[in-house]
Amino acid sequence: MKKQLWKLETFLLLFLVLLQIFALDDESRPTTEICSTHTILPGPKGDGGEKGEKGEMGKPGKVGPMGPKGAKGEVGDIGDQGVMGKIGPIGKKGDKGLKGSSGVSGKKGKAGAVCDCGKYRKVVGQLDINVARLKSSINFFKNVLAGIRETEEKYYYIVQEEKSYKEALTHCRIRDGILAMPKDEAANAVISDYVSQSGFFRVFIGLNDMEKEGQFMFADRTPLLNYSNWKEGEPQDTSGQEDCVEMLSTGQWNDTECHLTMYFVCEFPKKRQ
Repeated sequence: MKKQLWKLETFLLLFLVLLQIFALDDESRPTTEICSTHTILPGPKGDGGEKGEKGEMGKPGKVGPMGPKGAKGEVGDIGDQGVMGKIGPIGKKGDKGLKGSSGVSGKKGKAGAVCDCGKYRKVVGQLDINVARLKSSINFFKNVLAGIRETEEKYYYIVQEEKSYKEALTHCRIRDGILAMPKDEAANAVISDYVSQSGFFRVFIGLNDMEKEGQFMFADRTPLLNYSNWKEGEPQDTSGQEDCVEMLSTGQWNDTECHLTMYFVCEFPKKRQ
């Protein structure tokens, strides 16, 4: 309503001004006097208009700085059990156990016959040595008969007696062999297949860096040069004690401690006629 009144007042004011202009003599009243004496004043401030429609969404602004770290959330539920991992290497030999309680004393034995046994002691001692050697040879042939592998140039067999690395070296050498040396992929495949089919997890092979850390030598003192089949991440000797090498059933190599005892593989050259 106020807006309509303002428009009406403005219209009347303009109408009166026009009447005065037409009534005056153009020659007696210059235009400059009319403009200077009859000034049009602005009307009162109008009411605020109606609120317009919502405009289009503007462009996204820049990404603000990262906010502060949120509070630690609650602990989630325990997940399902993962897949069982591979069997790890055999642990170190445990400490010697406590001495057991003494058993009940046996009954008194019968008196033995008096004799001079001094002259027989040397003979008996030698017999004991021969028997020990014979037992060792019997075990050796049992292992050979249990299974053997061969290539065009060599025979391989697994000795199923747990021995340290140095003991395994000696065991092979006294039988005119040497601890197995897989110097190429073919030999490595034959030995690993032999180990896997025998159901064993690992065996000693003839490779070590006992003389100089990181420089591996075969049992015949030739350096490791052209072929190797290390397990991923190996050799890794952080403790400085893993100077010998074992072959896993997968055919991969791993450096390990020499004092550990395990089965091992001997190799023998084929004699050429």
